Amino acid sequence: MSRTTEMRLIELMVLKQDISSVIEYLGKCGEFQFQTRKRDAAAISDKKTSELSIAGEYFQKLDELRAFFNIKRPEEKPLTCPPLSEEMKEECGRLIENGSSLHDRIKEAETALQKVTDAYKEAKGFSNLQVPYSELDNLSFISLKIGKISPDNIEPLRLAVGEKAVIVPLGSDSTKILAASSKKSRFALDTELNRFGFVQMEIPKDFTGIPSDVLEGLEAKKNEAEKLMAELNEECANFKETHEEKFISLLESLSLECQIERVEATLESTSLVYHMTGWIPKNITPTVMKELDQLTEGRIAIREFHPMEVPAVINGSEQIPVKLEHGKFVRAFERMVFSYGSPLYGTVDPTPFVAVFFTILFGIMFGDCGQGLIFLIAGILMQKKVVKVGGWNKFAPIFMAIGITSSIMGLITGEFFANETLLEPFALWVTGLFGHPHAPIVHMMPSSDPSSIKVIFGIFGITIAVGFVINSIGLVLNMINNIIRRKFGSAFFGKTGLSGALFFWYVVVFALRLAFLHQSPQIFDWIIIGVLLFFSAFGEPFERLLDGERPVLENGVGAMLIGGLVELIEVVSTYLSSSISFVRVGAFALAHAVLGFIIHLMAEKCGAIGGLAVMIAGNAIVVVLEGMIVAIQVIRLQYYEFFSKFFNETGTEFKPFAFVYGK
Repeated sequence: MSRTTEMRLIELMVLKQDISSVIEYLGKCGEFQFQTRKRDAAAISDKKTSELSIAGEYFQKLDELRAFFNIKRPEEKPLTCPPLSEEMKEECGRLIENGSSLHDRIKEAETALQKVTDAYKEAKGFSNLQVPYSELDNLSFISLKIGKISPDNIEPLRLAVGEKAVIVPLGSDSTKILAASSKKSRFALDTELNRFGFVQMEIPKDFTGIPSDVLEGLEAKKNEAEKLMAELNEECANFKETHEEKFISLLESLSLECQIERVEATLESTSLVYHMTGWIPKNITPTVMKELDQLTEGRIAIREFHPMEVPAVINGSEQIPVKLEHGKFVRAFERMVFSYGSPLYGTVDPTPFVAVFFTILFGIMFGDCGQGLIFLIAGILMQKKVVKVGGWNKFAPIFMAIGITSSIMGLITGEFFANETLLEPFALWVTGLFGHPHAPIVHMMPSSDPSSIKVIFGIFGITIAVGFVINSIGLVLNMINNIIRRKFGSAFFGKTGLSGALFFWYVVVFALRLAFLHQSPQIFDWIIIGVLLFFSAFGEPFERLLDGERPVLENGVGAMLIGGLVELIEVVSTYLSSSISFVRVGAFALAHAVLGFIIHLMAEKCGAIGGLAVMIAGNAIVVVLEGMIVAIQVIRLQYYEFFSKFFNETGTEFKPFAFVYGK
């Protein structure tokens, strides 16, 4: 039974000339968690702010150019690249200079192209205005308006003005019009123009129309600007292809340099020496100390402390960080544990139990060989990075595990993508080894056969038995953890102590004796149950007595009696609900079988092509939706029925310092 990783606190005194390389080593090592910082980023001195700005300014400029040239952002993963050297700084400067020059030329070309395009479009809009505008505008009997309007509003405008005005579309896109009316009708025309969203354009008084040579000249300028833009876009693509890897490597080194400087700025220091303390796992402490000594050529002072030698730990103001060490399979379940809370330092690591329980419970509730294979294949593809789904790839072992258990359950129940006939040969072969062949091995679907009811109750009984095992292991873990922490009162008394566990176990055995051995209750049964229930419900004074806490009756006899009576109800209801809660596992297993039966029945009634579509769609819905529902139910059972037995207090997760791009 594994426990949380043993930790040590190390104190480092580092010379200024070595501080950057020491921070780099610790960050890349990924096994060092800083103790509470003595300073924070707000306390950075003016001198260090100027030092930070060099790498920070380079990083900001280079990242802006990366985004402009559409170069992919470096992945957020632990950085193992070298820090920024003088040669890299020079290379970075050249890259920024060349990239900025190209960036500016592209922006200038885009602006020029936009201007000449707009001018050409505006001029073309007046290409069919043959009469000089100044002459028309000076007519004493006519009022002219030129401007923009939605093409959809031109005809409604014509109908609205009627004979009061003439509407002339300008240009090929019909977004500009000339509206002419008599002087006396100009106010009515203005009203209608405003109603239909007309935007008047300011036309110079000396405007005499657009000669064809002007249009040709503007078009030539536009074509020339488009050609230049195409050449620059090609140059941009070549620049990206040539420098993409260099962008990524320099950005990673710049990010590393910025993070080193930020950490350095938050450390306690004098003009010559830096001081830092942090937690590391005990098993790598000698290696880290040796490598730091070699890195600094002996110019470092290191002290190692047992956790119980740390004043902050002794007085309770700081918790020892908790690290769990597992293989690849169990490690995938760590987030499930930490999402509920961190185990206390030195206690039993519950992650292996979570991995086993989650896998088994999911398989029971999601029993289909074909659908299980989908999870298994998905897990393999995620593990091999053939399918990339961000942070979900680290859960590939979970997908493979639930795929295997679901497939095994499917073999037992005879379901393969909701079909109950494809696996019949396997079921007949297996059952034939033990007597009369029959298929499936376990028939989940309800039927008129009286034996099917027995099977259903048998499934519920099995799931309750699984729940009994899970609840019991939770109680045992609680007792072990309390003994480790020398809380003997909590280990032996109370609802989740030894007295509560014995009460739970004895009642279960008592019920089984009555149900299967047909024994009658004896007087000693009631005595044992009563005594155990008493110490479970009224255990607080005994806990305080055993742990040396005084006074034993903290709030008096009356409060103890009232609290004990409430706890009495709590003990009985908790163990009853914890056991019955696992009936849902069997209920979901039956519901899954019924869904499969419905899908298969619908497919048979839809013909060959329609049936295939129903099978594909039905199985896809079951895999996605029911898969999520079952996963949620399993997590709920873990949290409320397993973790609640021993997760009375939570610790602090070990979060080692590491360099990650962008931080």
